[in-house]
Amino acid sequence: MPSDLIAELKWRGLFHQCTDEAGLHAHLSSGVRRGYVGYDPTADSLTIGNLVTIMLLRHLQNAGHQPVVVSGGGTGLIGDPSGKSAERTLMTEEIVRANVEGQRRIFGRLLDFDARTKNHALITNNMDWLGKISFLEALRDIGKHFSVNEMIKRDSVRDRLNNREQGISYTEFSYVLLQAYDFLHLQRRCGVTLQMGGSDQWGNIVSGVELVFKDRLLEYLFDSAFAIGTKGEALRIGPPESDEEIRRRVAAKPEYQAFGLTAPLVTKADGTKFGKTESGAIWLTADRTSPYAYYQFWLNCADADVSRFLRIFTLLPREEVERIEAEHAKDPGQRVAQRTLAREATTLLHGKTEMEHAESAAKALFSGDVASLPEKLLEEVLASAPSSLHNKTLLSGEGVALVDLLVETGLASSKRESREFLGNGAVSVNGRKASADERLTASHLLHGRIAVLQRGKKARHVTRWE
Repeated sequence: MPSDLIAELKWRGLFHQCTDEAGLHAHLSSGVRRGYVGYDPTADSLTIGNLVTIMLLRHLQNAGHQPVVVSGGGTGLIGDPSGKSAERTLMTEEIVRANVEGQRRIFGRLLDFDARTKNHALITNNMDWLGKISFLEALRDIGKHFSVNEMIKRDSVRDRLNNREQGISYTEFSYVLLQAYDFLHLQRRCGVTLQMGGSDQWGNIVSGVELVFKDRLLEYLFDSAFAIGTKGEALRIGPPESDEEIRRRVAAKPEYQAFGLTAPLVTKADGTKFGKTESGAIWLTADRTSPYAYYQFWLNCADADVSRFLRIFTLLPREEVERIEAEHAKDPGQRVAQRTLAREATTLLHGKTEMEHAESAAKALFSGDVASLPEKLLEEVLASAPSSLHNKTLLSGEGVALVDLLVETGLASSKRESREFLGNGAVSVNGRKASADERLTASHLLHGRIAVLQRGKKARHVTRWE
């Protein structure tokens, strides 16, 4: 028997709205169901904000159901106007295809696609069906179910209509029809009965649920009101049912059911935008955000946010999360919750080995002992530190006096202060304490070109020699 998905999502803070909570609970409890989330291919990777809906799919799978990932190869050619104040720049088909392929690598890390697993994840591209619909078919078979009066009431449309300078094109205005048709197609062909997404997608999701119901209602009316005669003609049979009875009968058929569920928008307690740092967005692929930077993002989480993020972005069970919270509350300075969050979240996305490398690098940076780090990781760890470029030939012979180099790099304001720092043992080179009369030579260089100078616990400067 599948576990209680809704209860799990509520405890984790991943439940915001549902089209029919009681109905969905009964539906999920009576068998293995399929649910999907669609992803917009605006880039060849996804940001940490998208991780919220991937976690919805992961919990769906953990509850015994089958997750379906829908890549928006078709809808990506149009662009979702939700949350946008201006018209999107249309992407070429080549760029959209490349972005779809780029995003695929993310899902395999977070979902189980092993076909030997009964509820293994599926991935599909809505270009496969949207690309086959003609304009006339779209107007006749999809558009007839949508009221323009209702569509212009949507926030994403109304705001743009009121902005005369920007406005909204018919292309973006029609986006909701395409997303709704995704649900109908998946319901018909794959038995998908649940669409999930972020709270900003509520309107689009509800439209999909309604389209499925209207389409299945027509099918039910035809099947229940007509039989096929001996010559292939449709014959009317049985008395007409009331609208209420028809809706009840349709809603009771598992193969006709459709539900929508959203997760809340993740925010930070201080009001700043989640998933943004000084260096930009946090991405879910290592080529855009390295495992070390990803680890550091979670490690730097504020106390006010860490409990929520442990629930949302890890798979730790409730008892373990509550134990960590209690331990953290006793001594927040130890940052037990943050360190657990960083380890669990990084392992989930990048694997245990990359997490351990990131953790080792963080410890090395904290202690100042960076000499053992591989070159690529060393550069990553030191990326935000002040740096300067020097001529390597100066290191030949006796090399460069540290008393002069500290002043040159700004770690000391004068030679007198420099000597004072060196004499007090406050200066280190690559994590090793430097003597008062020490000189920097080529033998000090890490990977043949880097020397890290540090004064005290935090003042650091990276010298590069070429």
